[in-house]
Amino acid sequence: MYGRQGVATSNYINNPARYRSTRPSPDFNVAKASALLDEAGWKAGVDGVREKDGKKLVLLFQAAVGAVGQKLQSVVKQAAQKAGIQLDLKAVVSSVFFSSDAGNPDTYGKFYADMQTYNWSNDSPDPEGLMQCFVSWEVSSRANKWLGQNLVRWQNSEFDSLFRAAEIEIDPVKRAALFIRMNDLVVGDGYVIPIVARATVRALNRRLVAPLSGWQNDMASLPHWHRES
Repeated sequence: MYGRQGVATSNYINNPARYRSTRPSPDFNVAKASALLDEAGWKAGVDGVREKDGKKLVLLFQAAVGAVGQKLQSVVKQAAQKAGIQLDLKAVVSSVFFSSDAGNPDTYGKFYADMQTYNWSNDSPDPEGLMQCFVSWEVSSRANKWLGQNLVRWQNSEFDSLFRAAEIEIDPVKRAALFIRMNDLVVGDGYVIPIVARATVRALNRRLVAPLSGWQNDMASLPHWHRES
């Protein structure tokens, strides 16, 4: 679905390599998922959807409108269905989904769904800004008009402590270890499921020649003897 721009991953931090965790990738196994649900008392109903205590296992999965996003939703829905989970899909217009309108119920900051997917990017080679979206003081809420960076509202005191330590750690090896541990905490808890690391593509024409600056133009117009002196 993502072409050469996308690399499948189970890590939230993927680059630079020194920040990348070597933890084993989770096992995608519908049979094991079904067994876990059986153990938890979720039994398949006559329609194939699991239920427990009179409540069906039905989840709402939302994403922004887009061809790739809807394909992803469809793939996840099919896998969930095999495990007896009903996923109702919702596609929200991008201008609404990524809006900062506090009065709109369909923004990803409100996250009024059981699951949602979106792309989170970091333009810096340092992962501090990327991991700020999981600290407790950035939880998206009514108090900050749903503009907090922690959209999943996941909170972990160890994560907060590691983040604060990374802010002042100057040893690059120790700092990298802090971020690797942060990655393992958030991914290991299961609230965030990394899917793909997407590269940003830029292209340049090799035959392009930069124009001379004004200073270079002035120098080029000087007599030969003047330039040498």
